[in-house]
Amino acid sequence: MQRILVVEDDFDIQELLQNFLQEAGYEVAVANDGVEALSLFAGQRYDLIILDILLPKIDGYGVCELIRKQSDVPIIMLTALSGEEDQIRGLDLQVDDYITKPFSMPILLRKIAAVLRRSNRETDEKYQIITYGNLLLNCDSYAATVDGSDFELTQKEFEILRELLTHQGRILTRQNLLDKLWRYDFYGDERVVDTHIKNLRKKLGIDFIQTIRGEWDIKLIKRIKGSLFAKVFILTVAVLLCVSFLSMAFWLGICLKPILTISMRH
Repeated sequence: MQRILVVEDDFDIQELLQNFLQEAGYEVAVANDGVEALSLFAGQRYDLIILDILLPKIDGYGVCELIRKQSDVPIIMLTALSGEEDQIRGLDLQVDDYITKPFSMPILLRKIAAVLRRSNRETDEKYQIITYGNLLLNCDSYAATVDGSDFELTQKEFEILRELLTHQGRILTRQNLLDKLWRYDFYGDERVVDTHIKNLRKKLGIDFIQTIRGEWDIKLIKRIKGSLFAKVFILTVAVLLCVSFLSMAFWLGICLKPILTISMRH
């Protein structure tokens, strides 16, 4: 059974949430203030936290910041603060959703289910081993193996490579990667993605990450060196170049013939 921590100082809302969540099949613990929330969180594992902002002792922002220093547990802020600055501040603390009061309980239950599904997928990914040709990516140790040789990657290098490997055949833009991997933390030059790609190529000696100029940027492709397609393509280009050269020579000869005739008469 999945366990949810509800942090809410309004007893009526606290009781409402507890009853609905228990009826939906969740195990629920409740905290009345920020200090109690942190104490409960330290002594138990939770699958999700529903967090009010206007709390006694330590407000929701402070609770979230302290939890984020030690855990990626999903957090949904449920608060009466509906201003844009309040929402941005919460999202900057990497909450998974921000819901304002008054709220719909059926919608809240569906948002909780969606956040938990996403969290479970990300947890499963941490223990996968992904292979691509002679490349093996260990999602547990954040390491890559190429032809039996192990390479240590930085966190961002690993995450970029994992995104490319799990989206084979799709084009990923810099913005795609920034939104997914940097989320709300990024305020710098988007070319930082290029730097990580360059480092990956240098470390692993791989040649199947292609940079595409224009609207899209990075795509994982299979190597075609030595393939029949590559040979046919090269031969076709060579034939077209020869035809173009002969055609140019033919028309150049026709254009120069009258000039040569006049010169010979003189």
